[in-house]
Amino acid sequence: MKFKDVFFILVLVLFASILVNESSRIIFVDLTTNYPYLMGFIKVAILATMGELLASRILKGKYQVIGVHLKFIIWGLIGCSFVMVFKLFPSGVKTLQESYLLPTLKKDSFLDTLLFAFLTSTLMNLIFAPTFMALHRFTDTYIELGNGKLNRILKIKTEDVIKNINWNQFIQFIVFKTIPLFWIPAHTITYLLPDVYRVLFSASLSIALGVILSMSKKHNTN
Repeated sequence: MKFKDVFFILVLVLFASILVNESSRIIFVDLTTNYPYLMGFIKVAILATMGELLASRILKGKYQVIGVHLKFIIWGLIGCSFVMVFKLFPSGVKTLQESYLLPTLKKDSFLDTLLFAFLTSTLMNLIFAPTFMALHRFTDTYIELGNGKLNRILKIKTEDVIKNINWNQFIQFIVFKTIPLFWIPAHTITYLLPDVYRVLFSASLSIALGVILSMSKKHNTN
């Protein structure tokens, strides 16, 4: 095991210890409540970037991601959008259920809670996820074509980015496989948790998101 592997594991252990320890967890939750966008940026930027680095370690044998600093910023901005999305869809599903536009079961029962979580996750992943994932693929391709150099990225034409994205693979793998098989079940669990813990759990999924999106590009080259 190399030094970088040890460092990577230590960062994960440190992050986990913050959540396990009661006093630090209270501070973490309090910061998330009072500074949702800032904390959304930090959590997703760190964890999703670590996911990409881990995918690189698995596939290439080294922690090397082109333009990792730019991708860190983009992940952070995506994290800010997650803050809105994780409030928007539960409220929307609740309103639709109250308007009898979505089904409900016996009030306050576990099955009704499970149905609510499943409906929320399903609508979020069908409506928001494909757009977000396509945008992420678009920005990733921009960065890679510019070799992570901002001055080069700014000279790249949009049509060249579009041509370099395998949209067939994106639809078949990302949309048709990861959404129904991973993200809908994973976020159903997210919505079963109390509201204060949903951001924490969804942030932990960011590392899996980074791995899946990164490995999908490798899958496309094989």
